[in-house]
Amino acid sequence: MSIFSKDLGIDLGTSNVVVYAEGKGIVLREPSVVAVDKNTGKILKVGAAAKNMLGRTPGNVVAMRPLREGVVSDYELTQRMLAEFFRQIFKFSFVKPRVVIAVPSGITSIEERAVVQIAQEAGARRVYLIEEPLAAALGTSLGFDGPDGHMVVDIGGGTTDVGVLTLNGLANSASIKVAGDNFDEAIIRYLRKKYGLIVGQTIAEEAKISVGTVYERKEPVETTVKGRDFKTGLPREISLSSTDMLEALRRPAHQIIEKILAVLEQTTPELVADIARNGIVLTGGGAQLWGMDKLITERTGMRCTVADDADSCVAYGCGKSLSWINRMQEGPINFARRKLLKE
Repeated sequence: MSIFSKDLGIDLGTSNVVVYAEGKGIVLREPSVVAVDKNTGKILKVGAAAKNMLGRTPGNVVAMRPLREGVVSDYELTQRMLAEFFRQIFKFSFVKPRVVIAVPSGITSIEERAVVQIAQEAGARRVYLIEEPLAAALGTSLGFDGPDGHMVVDIGGGTTDVGVLTLNGLANSASIKVAGDNFDEAIIRYLRKKYGLIVGQTIAEEAKISVGTVYERKEPVETTVKGRDFKTGLPREISLSSTDMLEALRRPAHQIIEKILAVLEQTTPELVADIARNGIVLTGGGAQLWGMDKLITERTGMRCTVADDADSCVAYGCGKSLSWINRMQEGPINFARRKLLKE
């Protein structure tokens, strides 16, 4: 049996699953993708191996992501994917872990129950939930145990979660289903409309990482994008610049900004004054999109910084919350709302 405890913190993300094991740190980071044989129902690959098959499978094989917009879209595949990840972590031991799973702030009670049941059927002994902005804040080591107000914006693959934190809890939070996937889709639409080039999500994501920007750069950068010509159906490549990206990504970026502004409007003046002094912290993979911190600073007038290891903050926060696991409410009632982190 493995030497670490049986407690896990899980960032069950739309794009990636990141698992923190108590006593070990992050032990798994895999894309949330499953490849299945449609004829037999057998899972062929999960994680990175399955992601490499996206858009490249024969007729009888489908590679898909079982989570969409931060929640479960395919119950069975999510359960089987999580069970496989548990097997990879614990190898051949018959371990049934206790797990803390991060969920979006806007999740419904039905969606919460689905996450709990999936984790139990995948092999978890007990399941606890934590809201993503609280987990992200814990993962950044902000230190929000006092009355001072802090804001965290977690931009994941399927959702962006905004949280105002104080006194070890969430004073205000909101979730919007605009995040990394929407940036990819915006790039796909832009390339088709402006250049008549058809590309898949994998290529769009690579372009986003390479030259994606939401704030004007002093020195534009370029990358080559290969796809299929819309009219001829033949392969074609174009040069895509960060200036193109600024135009392509403007709408989803501003939707996120509007949600941040809406949360600030619903927050008490005292906490807003604290946030203005302390600044806004960005976490999640989408936080690393070039210029996102600059755009938020410009629109809010508040300093915005990207957390260290931004795409791991939620998993680290889930891991930290394992210290309180014996005082958490098991099941679909989100302990973050009950402020059970208080000493």
